[in-house]
Amino acid sequence: MSLSTKYNPQEVEEKWYSYWLEHRFFSSKPDPDKEPYTIVIPPPNVTGVLHMGHMLNNTIQDILIRKARMEGKEACWVPGTDHASIATEAKVVAMLKEKGIDKKDLSREDFLKYAWEWKEKYGGIILEQLKKLGASCDWDRTRFTMEEDMSAAVIKVFVDLYNKGLIYRGVRMVNWDPESLTAISDDEVIHKEVNSKLYYIKYPIVGQGGFVTIATTRPETMLGDTAVCINPNDTRYTHLKGKELLLPLTNRTIPIIEDDYVSMEFGTGCLKVTPSHDINDYSLGIKHHLPSIDIFNDNGTLNKNGEKYEGLDRFVARKKIVVDLEKAGFLEKQEEYKNNIGYSERTNAVIEPKLSMQWFLQMDELKKPALENVMNDNIQLHPPKFKNMYRSWMENIHDWCISRQLWWGHQIPAYYLPNGTFVVAESIDEALSLAQKTDPSITAADLQQEGDVLDTWFSAWLWPISVFNGIKDPDNKDIKYYYPTNDLVTAPEILFFWVARMIISGYEYRGEMPFRNVYLTGIVRDKLGRKMSKSLGNSPDPLDLISQYGADGVRTGMLFSSPAGNDLPYDEKLVEQGRNFANKIWNAFRLIKGWTVDDQLARDGNEVAIAWFDARLQQSLEILQEQFDKFKISDALLTSYKLVWDDFCAWYLEMIKPGFEQPIDARTYQATIDFMEQLMKILHPFMPFITEEIWHEIREREDKDCIIVASFPRKSSYDVRLIQEASFIFDVIGQIRNARNGKQISPKTPLSLFIKTESMEVYQKYDAVIKKLGNIHQIQFINESMRGALSFVINADELFMPIVGEVDVEKEKIEIEKEIAYIKGFLSTVNKKLSNEKFVDNAPAAVLEIERKKHSDAEAKLRALEDSLASI
Repeated sequence: MSLSTKYNPQEVEEKWYSYWLEHRFFSSKPDPDKEPYTIVIPPPNVTGVLHMGHMLNNTIQDILIRKARMEGKEACWVPGTDHASIATEAKVVAMLKEKGIDKKDLSREDFLKYAWEWKEKYGGIILEQLKKLGASCDWDRTRFTMEEDMSAAVIKVFVDLYNKGLIYRGVRMVNWDPESLTAISDDEVIHKEVNSKLYYIKYPIVGQGGFVTIATTRPETMLGDTAVCINPNDTRYTHLKGKELLLPLTNRTIPIIEDDYVSMEFGTGCLKVTPSHDINDYSLGIKHHLPSIDIFNDNGTLNKNGEKYEGLDRFVARKKIVVDLEKAGFLEKQEEYKNNIGYSERTNAVIEPKLSMQWFLQMDELKKPALENVMNDNIQLHPPKFKNMYRSWMENIHDWCISRQLWWGHQIPAYYLPNGTFVVAESIDEALSLAQKTDPSITAADLQQEGDVLDTWFSAWLWPISVFNGIKDPDNKDIKYYYPTNDLVTAPEILFFWVARMIISGYEYRGEMPFRNVYLTGIVRDKLGRKMSKSLGNSPDPLDLISQYGADGVRTGMLFSSPAGNDLPYDEKLVEQGRNFANKIWNAFRLIKGWTVDDQLARDGNEVAIAWFDARLQQSLEILQEQFDKFKISDALLTSYKLVWDDFCAWYLEMIKPGFEQPIDARTYQATIDFMEQLMKILHPFMPFITEEIWHEIREREDKDCIIVASFPRKSSYDVRLIQEASFIFDVIGQIRNARNGKQISPKTPLSLFIKTESMEVYQKYDAVIKKLGNIHQIQFINESMRGALSFVINADELFMPIVGEVDVEKEKIEIEKEIAYIKGFLSTVNKKLSNEKFVDNAPAAVLEIERKKHSDAEAKLRALEDSLASI
């Protein structure tokens, strides 16, 4: 069957993905005879659809898992989704609203029925989309953070930590989302720079004339002020020490307190202190024993402490208060001002700092092994620049607010008794037993379970353990075989909120690390440097890209400019380059398969080409392994790309390609097919579909003889001199071609080449290659420079090509003078290095040898160029 003239990604991708699934190549089971290699997917939100960040992240994971599978390891990639409390509840509330149903009119049980129905209908979309990318997950192991076993693990951990005295309930300052009516974590707050106003408000001094001016962007919170703070070193306000102020628009007085926390440079140097509605004011309030006055309801309207503004939305109240302040003569002025405002990632509501009764997990002791084992590199971050950020966060970690005021999620297993006390237990039966120790008359009906659910991260932090059921059954064969996992691929923005917490839980519940390496991807950005997002409309649909360019093209395109930890400046041209690479591979294979093979034909001088490419292949495998070991995945792709595009297609195939309608000898053909197989194996982790297709086109194979489970090539020894010699000859051929182009001489016109050199061996070895690729009909060695010929210098060798017609002597002279100037500049740089005693004394011997060789080669080239100039 003849090969298609064009590579058809859609047809190939559907065929081979179905084939891999049918033959269970992704499936993994513990095998004591094999080394395990495990990755757990960062579980995307159950609400999610595939975006460019997912594409990058999962492409890298698939590359790692496919390479491990080919290396004979028991490769296990566990997929799954996160229940995403806030995002999912918002989706369900919106769905109900479209049906005319208000959440407030439903019981918790009824709401959860709707939520589960929504999850079953939409929750698996993103995992199905990942299959289009080629993700080779063990789909039989797919987990969901709220499935029965996973939920039981979360509850068990909560109870355990509570019994250890690490979980407590108390009032603390939290990020409050007035739209979703819940506390949210710091990472769910998006800070945006906005145009605001700075209001200067006059607070009258009690018992004497005059006033103090306060600058604030939030005049409505004035109603919750319980002090004004000045810096004790601020001489402007020495006279105010011990005084009281009248709170404008109220009959309340508040004290003036002193603290060097206050900046004397910002605003007026006087700070209004509102302990209930600002995290820094809260700390000041505790330090100075100030009362806290909460002026907001949970939905962002003012409560009874808002006095006559009670019931108004906070932003409506702000406008009205500003008007009233102006009328009463308390508003000195207002200015335009830019500041950062926190918004809820899910609802886009402005976050309100709020004192709230919540559940917290103490982190001081839990964090210690997680900090130590990253800083000592037992767990390695790639790139390591993130270690300092990690240390800073861990050393300044706060207790974790783990409760959320939602219905969708893991309901906190605390049960309140009629007297207001509570017990914590894994089930209502256990809770009843505990409660009856206090009061034997209590029944299950008397117990009221806590209404809050746990922060989504509280289930996510157990992910590497719970996917293998390691909390409920800590000695099962899966957890003992697959844990700790090998590598985690994720985004830097959740290094603290997810990665650090997984490390904490790993040491707490398994006594060891959850993974050995953390590969931190960059953020995918558009040409303007903006993060790609649906809201900005700057993100292409990944499935459209796959449809247009093929999955292999998209995978490689995403990686062409994506070093670990650095942002990816996305350009569709990169994906187009990926598709072009797939087409290049396909066309190269078609070329090879189109040759007629003659078993009787001699090798015809192709031994040097075969030996060179084999050495280059082995060298590339050596480089590739080092790049994979250092998690330089983008560099590994570029190494593979250059090996195929430059070395194999542009040089090797051109070196051994038979003439038009001429046969190729059997040994060269077989060597070339063998090389093709090796190249497909190298490329398979990056480009799984086209490599599998070509693998099966190369020869007839058994059902399970697939490249996905073929052995990844291992480096063997090679002669680096072969590579150096060929590189030199390719430089010669390049110069010949450049000279032709410069003189507009047709590539079809044969030329003679005269060489002045002290070493003829390499030219003689590559005589056939130079003649074939340079279209040179004769090569002669000479002792003197030639006049009236095209010339160029490589190292110390001078090469000449006589041509019919006049040579533009002046133009040749200018070109040589330019090159002489460049070489002199280069020599000057090298001389500075070699005359620097500090460099010479401290540089490794190998580095010094390289610099000295550069010097001698440059001097030889300079002499040759000066000879050429003299001959002209």
